[in-house]
Amino acid sequence: MTVRVTVWSEFRQEHSDAAVAAVYPDGIHAAIAAGLGERTGFEVRTATLDEPDQGLTDEVLDATDVLTWWGHAAHDEVTDTVVDRVQARVLDGMGLIVLHSGHFSRIFKRLMGTSCDLKWREDGRPERLWVVDPSHPIAAGLGESFVLEAEEMYGEHFDIPRPDELVMVSWFAGGEVFRSVCTFRRGRGRIVYVRPGHETHPTYFDPNVRRLIANAAAWAAEPGGTRPAYGHRPAEPIG
Repeated sequence: MTVRVTVWSEFRQEHSDAAVAAVYPDGIHAAIAAGLGERTGFEVRTATLDEPDQGLTDEVLDATDVLTWWGHAAHDEVTDTVVDRVQARVLDGMGLIVLHSGHFSRIFKRLMGTSCDLKWREDGRPERLWVVDPSHPIAAGLGESFVLEAEEMYGEHFDIPRPDELVMVSWFAGGEVFRSVCTFRRGRGRIVYVRPGHETHPTYFDPNVRRLIANAAAWAAEPGGTRPAYGHRPAEPIG
């Protein structure tokens, strides 16, 4: 089975911030897409905020099994139409991978029903990500833990609903911990939140992070159950 992935990002800070452009000259979405392209079984396309319909037309979403979402500086510019469109596709079975500061995106907050707020600090110190559910497919090939030498700190409390599954937690050099890889189900769709990915660090070139995102995309691509029928239904005889 080929998983059709659309990698979406704002693609704004790469144009306005020299520090971001130095790390991701072709855009964060391009680095994520390249990581997925290294693995078999994925058909990858990219989409960005300033494209027509913010890159997420009905046609694009209808041809998407999994959507990855990276946003930071322009959450409020994403239109109601796009949020409604993505939500409808998730409820109908499309997977959604929300990355790093996408925790504050309109679509993630819509699907979670909470503020999705947290503590943060841009100190560029190490982060160790621990696998707490080694049996989960998202953790495949990641070992017990791995270290990112420089990342932004995210700390608890993370205001999300109780995850369906907690796959990884993070420890930071300042002593904070964080639920870093969490899964949720909404309708027929699978959602994964993946914490690492600050825009001034080369996180999306890290082999473990690339494996993590690929694992998450493969897992999220499987919709849950048969599409239900709604509305009026006439009685059916039994027997």
